[in-house]
Formats: sequence, structure tokens, C-alpha cells
Amino acid sequence: MEPHLLRTFVTVVHRRSFSAAAEELGYTQSAVSQQIAVLEADLGVALLRRRPVRPTPAGERLLEHAGPLLLRHRAARADVLRAAAGPAERLTVIASPLACTPAIARGLTANRSVATLRTVGRERVAERFASGAADLGLVDGIAAPSDPLRLPDVGTPARIGVAEEELVVVLPDRHPLARRRGLALADLADALWLRADVAVPVERLREIAGVGGFRVAFGYDGEDVHTVVNLAAAGHGLALLPASVAAGVPLTAPRVVHRVEALYGPSSDRAAALAAQLRQPPSSTPPGTSAAGS
Repeated sequence: MEPHLLRTFVTVVHRRSFSAAAEELGYTQSAVSQQIAVLEADLGVALLRRRPVRPTPAGERLLEHAGPLLLRHRAARADVLRAAAGPAERLTVIASPLACTPAIARGLTANRSVATLRTVGRERVAERFASGAADLGLVDGIAAPSDPLRLPDVGTPARIGVAEEELVVVLPDRHPLARRRGLALADLADALWLRADVAVPVERLREIAGVGGFRVAFGYDGEDVHTVVNLAAAGHGLALLPASVAAGVPLTAPRVVHRVEALYGPSSDRAAALAAQLRQPPSSTPPGTSAAGS
């Protein structure tokens, strides 16, 4: 399966139209049809129904594989080009919004090799890094202490944990639970929560709590953490955030932390040195004893 044929197939499925896919890819409609026909002939199965355009069961399965395969292809290409270009004098860093903690921001400021910092959604950091958009990627997520984050398969970049900190539940000052020294996530399953890209998603809350619930009361589609804090403080729903960006009641169960990892090419000494410089010592503060929860 040639990568350009897979890319055409994915575009047709997403756009639900051969003509729209042709416009996006810069091909003629007949060229798109020919590429899909070649892919179907190679696999020996029909991948698309034409009216309306939608994948067959075989096409659905191919779609599941196509994203990771295309990403690995872009990652391999970017890795080869990085090696051919040699060491970068000035580094571009790409980060999810909450990956740039105060301590990491200070580290980036202190390192004169950093030229640019860009932020994208946490689910896109590994993909953008692997595609060659940055020399160093910083991605955050929730994990058990010292456990690696679950990231897309983007080849073999070097990755290290650079920071871990406790999580806090952000809620209004007058909330009945606001004076607690700690909270168990499962006990908050019946509460109303904010849906926000920069907070822990409600789907992840259900997963780590091991129970259902966690209904969404209000949705916020931006990436400004201060807006999330203000919405939670105003009573629009609870939010789970790192302790460094918000005051709240510490999460004491289950034992999970906000973790930040750095991704860099194994041949990039400057990026490796920056990742090592950003690495923070593990916190010795037990959950439930931070100033945020006092």
C-alpha cells in the first residue's frame, strides 16, 4: 500500500466526496478515483461505497490502520531529514498548553538555544513533532507516578519525563467540598464537570476513577487555563488541573499525577541537553498537604 494512495483514501473518507478530496489534494477527480481503484485492486476488496461516499467494513478497518501508518511514514521522513540537516543552531519547541509549567517556562527562558515555542492540543504534540515541525516536543497527561504517558506510535524518538506534580480539583470557594484536605475522584462521579481541552477530559476521569458519571455541565473550546479556573470558580462545573496552575483541593485517590514528557530526536544533542535541563526533581510533597489544599 503506497502512502499517497492511503492519504487519498483517508481524505475521501473524511471529506465524504471524491471531488472535495481532489480539491484538497490538488488532483483531478478522475485521478482520485483511479488511486482508490488501484488501492482496492491491490487489496482485492471494495473500500468505499459511492452513493453516498462512505467506507465499507473493509474500508473501516483500513481507516483504523491508515492514520498510524501515515504518521510513521511522516516520522521516518522527518527523522531522515533531521539527520541530513545536522544539528540545529536554534531550537523550535512544540508543547501542549499545560506542558509548559512555570518551572519549564523558566528553563526555556534560560536556554538561549530556544528560538520559538508553539502550543497545540496535547493529542497533536507527538504527531507534529514526528512530522518535523519542532526539534523538541513537550506533552502533558495523567499517569501513575513514574509511569510513561500513552502516546501515538511515532517511531522511535527519545523521550524522558521532565516533571510530575499533583492534581487539584478546582471548585467554587463556597462549595461544600472546598475545605477538604483531599478528594477521591470516584466520590465526584455525580458532580457536574467542565469540558475543556486544557483540563483533564471527562472520558479520562471515568477511566482513571473506574466508574461512570462525570456529566458535563458546560463546555469551553479555548485553551486559556485562566478561563477554565474562572468558570470553575463561578460554579459552571468542576475541573481537574495541575497544582502549579490553579488552587484547589488535592486529588488523593487514585494516586495519579500530572506528568510532562519531552520528545526529541536521538541524534539531536542540543534538544537532548535542553530536555535534561528542563527535568525537575520529583516532588516529595505527599498528596493532600500542598498549599493549594490548605
